[in-house]
Parts: sequence; structure tokens; C-alpha cells
Amino acid sequence: MTARSLWSAGVPPATSYAERLFEFPQIGPLSAAAARTAIEKPALAEGVKINADALQKIFQATGGYPYFLQEWGKHSWEVAAASPITAADVQRATQTVIAALDEKFFRVRFDRLTPLEKRYLRAMAELGAGPYRSGDIAEQLSRGVTSLAPTRGQLIAKGMIWSPGHGDTAFTVPMFDQFMRRIMPFE
Repeated sequence: MTARSLWSAGVPPATSYAERLFEFPQIGPLSAAAARTAIEKPALAEGVKINADALQKIFQATGGYPYFLQEWGKHSWEVAAASPITAADVQRATQTVIAALDEKFFRVRFDRLTPLEKRYLRAMAELGAGPYRSGDIAEQLSRGVTSLAPTRGQLIAKGMIWSPGHGDTAFTVPMFDQFMRRIMPFE
């Protein structure tokens, strides 16, 4: 078969190495089922069960973000007196998890930022869960959108935020807005 006949038969053409270099697959949160498996399977391998309500509470808290799933699972395991791990165990672990994330995950990223970048992220957090319109962020800072474009670009380059659509901005990880509200007062 020729390349043309393969294409017309629904088989896409092969891509070159250079084309594959610039493919950026989006990696997002795990589905509820995948998150459940990620928590439940290792626990079961160690003879520990976790209740469905506890799994749901972990999923709700983490939004399916893999690293956060690990942290919530670990800390819930540590506070549980016995198997099965319950929603009450997850609730008791939450304060410890948030403190651990603040110290080991969020703070490390926060400390790499310039003062203006910190203010930009804090303005985003003030707007709620996101995504946010660039104009709304600029308004929070009493600045023009174009004057903040370099800051937005620097934050994208640092992996702190991303653009889910033209003119939109969102945090790259869940709960960073909450961290920003905890760590930094809004001016």
C-alpha cells in the first residue's frame, strides 16, 4: 500500500523524529477509578483494606493528583489504628498532609519565585479555584495585562501556571491557590 492509500484508509502518516520532539501530551489527574486503584492496590498487598468512603475522601481532597494521592495514602495509613482505613482516619491525617505538602512541595516552588511572581500567583488565588482570565488577574494587581505578560511568561516557564486556553491561566497543580492564601496575605 502507498502512503496515500494508507492515509485514505484511516491510517495516519508516520511522524518524523523532529515532529515527535514537539509533541506535548497533557498529563492530568487520575480518574476516580485509577486513583482508587493507586491507593487500594499497594495497601491490599500489605494486608490493609481501605473503606470506600475513605477512598472517596482522598480523591476529593487530591483531585486525583498522583503525588497528593501518595501523601494522603501514606499519612492516612500512619494515623489508622487498624485495618480498614476509614474516612475518619483520612480526616485526621489531613492537617499533617497539608503541613507536609506546604513544607516539601509547595514551599520549594514558592521560594524560587520573584516578589512580583508571588504577587501574581497570590492575585490568582484571590480569584478562587480558576482558571482565571488574564484581565481579571491584572485587575487584582491594578496593572495592565500587557505589563504582566512577561511575569505570566516567566511563571509558565517555571512550570507554576499554564494556559488552558487563549487568555486563560491556571495553576499547574491543585491546591496551590490554597497554599498561596495560607502563606501570603493579599495586598
